[in-house]
Amino acid sequence: MPEAVSSTDRMAELGQQLRVDAVRACAEAGSGHATSSMSAADLMAVLLAKHLRYDFDAPEDPGNDELIFSKGHASPLLYAMFTAAGAISEDELLTFRSDGSRLEGHPTPRLPWVEVATGSLGQGLPLGVGFALVTARLETTGSRVWVLCGDSELAEGSVWEAFEHAGTSGLDNLTAIVDVNRLGQRGPTRHGWDVDAYSRRIRAFGWNVIEVEGHDPDQIDRAFATATGTTGMPTAIVARTSKGKGVAAVEDQEGAHGKPLPDTEEAIRELGGRRSMRVRVARPESLRRGSPRRSEPKLPGYEVGAEAATRTAFGEALTALGHARSDVVVLDGEVSDSTRSGYFAEEHPERFVQCYIAEQQLVAAAVGLQARGWVPYLATFAAFLTRAHDFLRMAAVSGANLRVVGSHAGVSIGKDGPSQMGLEDLAMFRAVAGSAVLHPCDANQAAQLTAGMADLDGISYLRATRGNTPVIYGPEETFPVGGSRVLRSSPEDQITLVAAGVTVPEALRAADRLAEAGIPARVIDLYSIKPVDTATLRTAAEETGRLLTVEDHWPQGGLGAAVLEAFAGGPPPPRYTTLAVRAMPASATPEEQLRHAGIDAEAIADAARALAAS
Repeated sequence: MPEAVSSTDRMAELGQQLRVDAVRACAEAGSGHATSSMSAADLMAVLLAKHLRYDFDAPEDPGNDELIFSKGHASPLLYAMFTAAGAISEDELLTFRSDGSRLEGHPTPRLPWVEVATGSLGQGLPLGVGFALVTARLETTGSRVWVLCGDSELAEGSVWEAFEHAGTSGLDNLTAIVDVNRLGQRGPTRHGWDVDAYSRRIRAFGWNVIEVEGHDPDQIDRAFATATGTTGMPTAIVARTSKGKGVAAVEDQEGAHGKPLPDTEEAIRELGGRRSMRVRVARPESLRRGSPRRSEPKLPGYEVGAEAATRTAFGEALTALGHARSDVVVLDGEVSDSTRSGYFAEEHPERFVQCYIAEQQLVAAAVGLQARGWVPYLATFAAFLTRAHDFLRMAAVSGANLRVVGSHAGVSIGKDGPSQMGLEDLAMFRAVAGSAVLHPCDANQAAQLTAGMADLDGISYLRATRGNTPVIYGPEETFPVGGSRVLRSSPEDQITLVAAGVTVPEALRAADRLAEAGIPARVIDLYSIKPVDTATLRTAAEETGRLLTVEDHWPQGGLGAAVLEAFAGGPPPPRYTTLAVRAMPASATPEEQLRHAGIDAEAIADAARALAAS
């Protein structure tokens, strides 16, 4: 039967059990991070036994605490905790890292008690900030967020983005547990066992910091109790530990990282042998999350023939969506005046999160929000999202549902120059597993796609542009993901022009010029770049025999690449030309930028004539 573990001796025994089970799991797998698990075992034993509030039979209960292993390579310790809590069996523990096992090398949400994937270091604390923001600002569950960090990962800038955000936000429901075991993968960490070096830095960000001997259950217990009783600021428990604690052959020894112990049976004997304690983990007061308010949004409408920026339509549609849905939250990277997400902030300030110029924290906070059932939209300049690519990659591993909007994309932004021009974003988001990549060309299309993203699974990306573009669609038209629009078509078409975003009106003007030259051209607005409308593209290729793509993006990985991939495994592609940005741009007007890049109407018409004559 599970027991309530409260005495110092029993907590010490539990710590030893966690060590033994981590050692056994790694030995069975023939790989894994046993020594990294052993250093934090006492910390996690005390947390599990006395301070964590979690119902393992109801992982969806919003009253549950959140436990995040930022040092995700210590997953054997986490799985040993799950075994001690009775959530998994000892037999399953020994499937660690095996084919088909839920117990992966680094934790993922294949396990119901793991909300987010970790393992790419420096992400757990930023994710924890996202969870803490929910329970501090949007919910009143009383749940806490516990994040186990390693000392090596404190070299990552994203960790300090999280310390800053949590400190200035006063997230007193967040506790970071820093396992200072001195050794990284290849040798000593930057500060070794200088615990005060970490404490000074963390304290400077507005945290309550408690230093403990990380193998003393009483000290750890008192520190956790202080953390839960601290108000107005988050708490960091900085613990001095020994890597490989308890086994002389590996304790505080270099060269043991990421390996099973050399003699498993001897190590288990040295740790006092196997134990089978089952811990009665305290359950939270059970809570039920109310259903969010949802209705059909009254989206803005724009008159055909007028001009409007797609970023403006995004902001206005997002604001309307906020009125229709109480679960929509918007996160900004201090550019809400430019992305127009500030419109939402004006009308729904309680659901607007300012992350400042910290794009990694921006994405991580959104991942935490969606894991708690909210519908986050995050927006910044497309160019700045490249800093957060690893967070987006890991969000896909987590199975996160994010709506990402990158504005000011492409050379069409004009005089700001290349540092502000997102020219890699389509390729970056197309490469994210399970993503959708959308590039509207006019305001009504942008508004419809913005609203539609709310119900998409996975990571969806909408590319918005800075300048005004002609409104070519009526406000009542719809744009399903995976679709396209054929804007010009006739049985006599000799070539197909495929465009998206700002290049759509340029392609239409080019088609007019080509018609005057006796070259009828089909025009496709490929607003869904992933998934792509394979059927329409293949039909156009068969009927016109030639495709010309044009995009405000580098030639690698964008619209042109998506079009070519539509012919993989099917009929061979037709004669084909792609126009894209091929030289580093400089400051110029939007019109000059399109001309210099060779993606304006004149360049499209010239390339189409050459292709039609081939």
